[in-house]
Amino acid sequence: MKINKLLKLYEDYKEKYGDKVYNYISDLLKEAKNIHKEDWEKSPTPNRDHEQSWRAFKGKNLEKLILYIIKDQVERLGLKIVEGNTLERKSSENLTEELNRVKRNLLIHYGEFGSHLPDVDLIIYNPKNCEVIAVISSKVTLRERIAQTGYWKLKLSTDCVTKNIKVFFITPDEDGTLTKKIPAKKGRAIVEVDTDGCYVMSDVKIEESDKVKNFSNFIQDLKKLLNN
Repeated sequence: MKINKLLKLYEDYKEKYGDKVYNYISDLLKEAKNIHKEDWEKSPTPNRDHEQSWRAFKGKNLEKLILYIIKDQVERLGLKIVEGNTLERKSSENLTEELNRVKRNLLIHYGEFGSHLPDVDLIIYNPKNCEVIAVISSKVTLRERIAQTGYWKLKLSTDCVTKNIKVFFITPDEDGTLTKKIPAKKGRAIVEVDTDGCYVMSDVKIEESDKVKNFSNFIQDLKKLLNN
């Protein structure tokens, strides 16, 4: 299954559900899994069963789906968005001057051990000055990366160049970690204390807070961030 099939499926869901399409990402992924299996059976991956192949595809392409969903809205705010892998994989010589500056504005310094980029999926920045506004990590469940996301927030906050960068997490929350505020599961506690917020792509009712909200709030909150 190619990413274009996933994006086409999203457009079908968007036509069906309109503004509430974000709440059906898990349903979309279930349907995509069936399509993926049909494609996989035509040309199975050696030494890997379908479930392994699907998990790899889902993990890699959720961020691409989120990028597809928010890119136009982000750009209408006068901002740009780039995948973290673009900065990570390309050397400075192979990046544009603009992305080189973005990369320098995101680096975390480890003294004698060099400077390294945080592991994030998407980077939102202001093209006028290449200032990084926010970074986004995304996974189907929190347990896969939320503690790591909290770590990167801590590291970014310790440097005068990166201290104002917001660190967000976007997820369908398929294991229900975010459902209740009190008593909080470990993942919810990390979101509330160690990140700048998490946006949930689900129709499951969650106890919202200043840090945990439905994904439909993301762009509006980004506008507020710019105004502040």
